[in-house]
Amino acid sequence: MIDFIQTTLDGLSIGSAYALIALGFTLVFGVMRRINLSYGPSIMLGAFAGTWAFVTLEAQPWLVAVVTIAGTVAVGMYVERLCFWAIRKDAAIASMVSSFVIWMQLEEVATILLPGRTYPYPELFKFGGIDIGPYFLRMEHVTTLAVAMFMLVVLRLLLYRTRFGLALRAVSESSEAAVYMGISPVRITFWAFVFASFIGGVAGYLLLAADQQVTPYFGLWATFKGLIAMMLGGLGSIPGAIVGGLLLGVIEAHTQWYLGNAVKDLTAYLVLFLVLVLRPGGLLGQGIVERHAQAFRRI
Repeated sequence: MIDFIQTTLDGLSIGSAYALIALGFTLVFGVMRRINLSYGPSIMLGAFAGTWAFVTLEAQPWLVAVVTIAGTVAVGMYVERLCFWAIRKDAAIASMVSSFVIWMQLEEVATILLPGRTYPYPELFKFGGIDIGPYFLRMEHVTTLAVAMFMLVVLRLLLYRTRFGLALRAVSESSEAAVYMGISPVRITFWAFVFASFIGGVAGYLLLAADQQVTPYFGLWATFKGLIAMMLGGLGSIPGAIVGGLLLGVIEAHTQWYLGNAVKDLTAYLVLFLVLVLRPGGLLGQGIVERHAQAFRRI
């Protein structure tokens, strides 16, 4: 039982990072109903900017965090202008394909700037973790879990307690109707991308500070983990992104403990397949799917 609880705690800790990445995917998808495939590579390029500052300038960890987050936000703005603002709203496939092209572009830029395959990343804490009875918790994972919960609260308050949140939800429901209400969908979408990129930069920093290294494959890894967590929790659901990320982390941790690392990803894909078959909208997104279906039938 001790091993089971410890593995669950490890899964929740790792899953909190997945949840943060899924939050960024969900925020963009909830506004535009489009998938940004270059979201993970944007985080990767921001992380490369951070590790460049660490290796070249011997920057302190706090400055590496600032550079990583600022770099991710800057790349996110670039992606939004090139793939989503410049392409019509009804051309969802074109924007998704263009974001994939930008993904390849960002990976090439990263490998040109830092041609090595692996680079060091500064650790967040000098001490390893804390012991609670027979259980051990790494401080990086505890911090990531706390940040994920904080981001969830901030997003809920932003969406349901501010004028910006009201405008964002209006654009999500109908950008045409939002225009008649005096809301600029272009401006709202831009700031949604900025906020999602900020969340991604925070997630990337916390993940890499725990691993203490970064590679060009981090973008691919972050994209897959974020998309799986978002689809598990429910497309367009903010709480679902948190639940999906935590669930994915727990599933992977237990699979690795009981069956080995070789089948960890395979089990995650199998669980995703079963969830989408039984609940196409995800664990907490079924209500969103049913609401859109009713609106379509009324039309």
